Amino acid sequence: MKIYKIRKAGFWKLRIIHILTILIGAVFFIWFSIPLFTHRILNIGNLTGLVVSGILLLGGIFYKNFQQGIFYLQKNFLGKCVIGIVIAVISVVVITAIIETVFIVKASIKKPKENATLIVLGCKVYGEHASRSLRERLDAALIYLEENPDSQCIVSGGMGEGEKISEAECMYRYLIKKGIHSSRIIKEDKSTSTRENLRFSKKIIEERGLSKNIAIATSDYHQYRASKIAKTLGFSVGAVPGHTAWWLFPTFYVRELYGILYQVL
Repeated sequence: MKIYKIRKAGFWKLRIIHILTILIGAVFFIWFSIPLFTHRILNIGNLTGLVVSGILLLGGIFYKNFQQGIFYLQKNFLGKCVIGIVIAVISVVVITAIIETVFIVKASIKKPKENATLIVLGCKVYGEHASRSLRERLDAALIYLEENPDSQCIVSGGMGEGEKISEAECMYRYLIKKGIHSSRIIKEDKSTSTRENLRFSKKIIEERGLSKNIAIATSDYHQYRASKIAKTLGFSVGAVPGHTAWWLFPTFYVRELYGILYQVL
């Protein structure tokens, strides 16, 4: 009777794991799919998410086959090595992601000094209209500029594919429309990357004698990488994070993990 109860408890434990695996896989698969179907966004972030959540989903659906495969691999030394390598790789990926996440969170909550020089980093423009991510950055910048009336603002971003005006021009128009005086806004419209955003902005700061205490307005997930680059250029940095929409966050967060790793390597 006791053995039966133990087996029954074990069965329900496996059953719960089975159901949870399917639910988690399905939820994340849908979550990473939303940007693709609503805004045709497909990058390394949601592609990775779709692959991983798809594996979880299939692993949950074909749970018995998965168990049998592991049991088969455990029968020989080569199979055990394969399992060991897979576990090691997953562990390294998870630990790396956790460490990067800590850095991202710390960077995004670092308060900027009062009346610092605000640099707004560019993002995708559709024709002449700011993308959602760019509006999120600009709305964060707007709050800072309203709270710090002596702060000067550099809007930084060139013109990319599919854009009729530069990102700097788009940001300039947006802030003017929201009530920020044009005398407080300086356009930097040549940059094509975060490093160029900050390097070209540094040149403007030096030419105009602006404060090297800077506040960076960019997406919350992007603050760490941007602040690291800024520090290499000699800036004292604070964060003005734009809060990413919940349905976009996983896609761009995972992409940013790759970006940080690439920058480190």
